Amino acid sequence: MALINPHINFNGNAEEAFLFYKSVFGGEFTNIIRFKDIANSEYPIPEKELNKIMHIALPIGNNTLMANDVPESMGRVNENENRSKISISAESREEADKLFNGLSADGTIECPIDNSPWGSYFGMFRDKFGIEWMIDFTPKV
Repeated sequence: MALINPHINFNGNAEEAFLFYKSVFGGEFTNIIRFKDIANSEYPIPEKELNKIMHIALPIGNNTLMANDVPESMGRVNENENRSKISISAESREEADKLFNGLSADGTIECPIDNSPWGSYFGMFRDKFGIEWMIDFTPKV
């Protein structure tokens, strides 16, 4: 069965927030990816955004709190809305496709589900009710 994990968008202070969350919840980050880690000719990143957080994850119990900084080129996050997404970690590529296709029906796809530059199978959309979702499958190595 898939796990549902909260995901928060930040305006450049994801690292500061997650250091705070870690001080409260304890544990260790399982993932910290900066935009510089995925920058290449296909995904150019402005110099001032290279050290911002592209993805950070902190396990809390059986779930994981995740976040990223939203690049300025995508606009600022309205901190009263559209700040969080529901992130589903699928158990298989097939489950990821099923969930993505089912939940995104009649919605708006923001990022088609496909292999990501950070190594997972990933897609993002807003469903027909306006709820934002991310579907991810990361094969076990």
